[in-house]
Order: sequence, then structure tokens, then C-alpha cells
Amino acid sequence: MLKRKITQSLIEWKQTPDHKPLVIKGCRQCGKTFSVMDFAKKHYKNVVYLNFFENPDYASVFAGSLEVDHIIMLLSALLSGGAVFEAGNTVLVLDEIQDCPEARTALKFFYMDGRFDVIGTDSLLGVKCYGREPKSIPVGAETVIDMYPLDFEEFLWANGITEQVIDLLQTNLQMQTPVPEALHSRMRQLLLQYTVVGGMPDVVQTFVNTKQMNDVLRIQRDIVRSYEDDMVKYAERKDKSRIRECFESIPKQLGKENKKFQYTVVKKGSTASRYAGSLQWIEDAGIVVRCYNLFITELPLDGNADREVFKVYMQDCGLFVSMLEDGTQYDILQGNLYGYKGAIFENLIADIFTKMGRKLYYFHKDSGLEVDFVIRYQGACTLVEVKAATGNVKSTRTILNHPEKYHVDRAVKLGDYNIGKTGQILTLPLYMAFLLREV
Repeated sequence: MLKRKITQSLIEWKQTPDHKPLVIKGCRQCGKTFSVMDFAKKHYKNVVYLNFFENPDYASVFAGSLEVDHIIMLLSALLSGGAVFEAGNTVLVLDEIQDCPEARTALKFFYMDGRFDVIGTDSLLGVKCYGREPKSIPVGAETVIDMYPLDFEEFLWANGITEQVIDLLQTNLQMQTPVPEALHSRMRQLLLQYTVVGGMPDVVQTFVNTKQMNDVLRIQRDIVRSYEDDMVKYAERKDKSRIRECFESIPKQLGKENKKFQYTVVKKGSTASRYAGSLQWIEDAGIVVRCYNLFITELPLDGNADREVFKVYMQDCGLFVSMLEDGTQYDILQGNLYGYKGAIFENLIADIFTKMGRKLYYFHKDSGLEVDFVIRYQGACTLVEVKAATGNVKSTRTILNHPEKYHVDRAVKLGDYNIGKTGQILTLPLYMAFLLREV
């Protein structure tokens, strides 16, 4: 079984006095249901489970009165022996709660009642789903936790890398000393594998069990098709084709030299007024993430972000690679890191940073200056350059040479090499991006 970080979050939620109903928000097939049910069975005497996607009839329980005793009575009748409600010892799991907006409204009443814990999973919490909006969102009566596909650290765990080894890498980073060659080689290999496999649990488990990349690719493309099916099922009719066009344009957007998202790439002659809502739909579904350009390289980053200028990355790098042409996986696993104008490895770092909880920013000026990412690290604004193999960092050096103008005095260069430092630039192997945790 794959070890997931969400398990600790669930334990902490249950241990919090007077905790509110919990909603786990995340993209399709990122492991929400499995993690919640595994936790529920281990920590509760009774588990009552409803899946509104698989059985829409369950929604009728919440169609009338939302008084807790009334809901319990109906569930007990509907599920017979499968619904045991015992105060303090029962958790009600509402899977795919977005398919029953009334059930989400009911969370407020369960919180006020206080006898039973409730956990909902939601694949599309932020999405405006046609005809499915709740009458009343339970503001202040629910806790929402974001869940992602496996991050790189969880992928390492799944492939036998222990926390002790990760602690050793963290020490190497802190001391700025090279990683021992044998471990360095193994980590480079695992990073290439993560780049093409990504973090979808079914995909990772298949890879760990079989190492068959054709099976990995098949499952990934099935997931991508399921995303496209959601666009048809949940979006308003007038938006369906636009959402799909935005989604399908992502490889083309990142394949450009200038990776800024351009609506004209979605469809010739199109504008933000026509497609902005469609892109927002995909982002709210947890499929993509935006990386905003900064007006200036200084903290606070969010306050200096230009909301009109951004790049778009897939939240899971493995799914992004699966959308590219056949043979791309093979090239990456063979160490051919130069393809697709650096987009693959930019998306890899976007994946790693996003799953760490970092918001994404970059810096681009019309003069030609461009830095892949800008982060807050160890309390300072820090430039991050991503190099698939080796490469110069001319823009970074220019910025560092003019602190009076750009207010930056440090940078990290991520690439296919070991730890080192030259002046203000700390060189790290790509696989160490997930260790840049200090803010």
C-alpha cells in the first residue's frame, strides 16, 4: 500500500477538539477515496459510506429535510445493516460530494449536531458545475484540505527510499556538500522515472509492481480521457468545447519558446474574454496550475504578481508527458533531457513546488530577462533556474549583478549535476527541489 502524507492530516483533524466536517479536495483519481476509507476503517468503529457518483439515488436522502435525525433514519432504512450510527464512534463518508450539493449543505447541520464525524471527498469543489451548485455553502462549518497526486517524496517512499536517506540528502543540502555518487546516481534515475510516471496512485502502483511503461502510459491516458469526460459532464453546454480546447492546448503552450499562456494558441483569434472562464474551470478542477509573472523580484511575491500574465502547467508531470507524442517517455528515461524546449523539466519542478504547497511565480521582462521560477526560500526572494542538463544562467547573473534594481542576492540552479556553489548561485541536482522547504 502506498504511504500518503494525507494520513497524518486526517489523524490531526480527528484529534482536534470540536472538529468540523472535513472535505478532501483534489483532482480525479489522486487517491482521496482510498486514503479516507483506509483511515476511517482504522480509526472508527462504524463507517457509513455513500458514493454519489456511482449511486446517484443516494442524493434523495438529502432532498428533503436536512435535520440529522431525519437523514440517519433514511440512511438506516436505505442501507439496512450497512448504516450503524453510534454517537462518537461513527464516521459518515460522502464520496464525490459535488454530485449531491444538498449533502454539502447538510455538513452544517452535522457540525451543529456534533454526534458523528463526516468526511466528504470532492473532485470539483472549486468548479461551477452546471445545475449542481449547493443552495447554501456551509461557510465556517467545514474544514477543507487540498490533496494532490503523490509528490516526489511519496514516490521515493514507494520505491524503497527511506526517510533516513532523505534526511541524509537534507543534510547534504544544508552543508552544501556533494551527495555520495552511488546515491546521486540512484536519485537521478528515480527523478527521471517520476518525470514520466508522475504521482497518480494507480499509475505509481502499476509502475512499482510491474515496471511496464506501456501499462503506465495506458492508465495515464485513461485518466486524461476521464478529465475530458468531466468537462462534458459537469460544464455548461456553451463552455464544453472551450474548456476542452484550453486543456488540449497546454502542450502547445509549453512547447513555445515563450511559455506565457496565450489564448490565440487555444484558437486563432480567440481572446481572454472568451476563454478565461474555461481555463479557470480546468484550474479549479485541480488539473492545471498557473505560474504568475512578477512585476519585480521582491517579497511579498503574491503582492507583486501580474494576474494577467502567466504560464500554465499540469499539476501532475506524468500526465503532462502522457499528452506528448509517443516515444517521449523512452527519451526521458534514457537521459535525453533536451526535448520540448525545457518544458518537461519546468513542468516537473512546477509539479514538485505545487505539491509542496508553494504558489508559482516567474520573472520575465521584454528586454529578454527571464527566470523560470521565483520562490521565497529561507526568508529571502530566491531565483530558481531549471536546466535539463547544463546551461548558462545569463538572466540570473544579470539580476544578481544589479541588487539595487532587482533586490535579489541569491539563486538556485537546478540541473543534472551534484551540489556546488559559485558566488551567489547554489547549484543543486534537480531531484533536490523537494527539499527547498524553508520559507
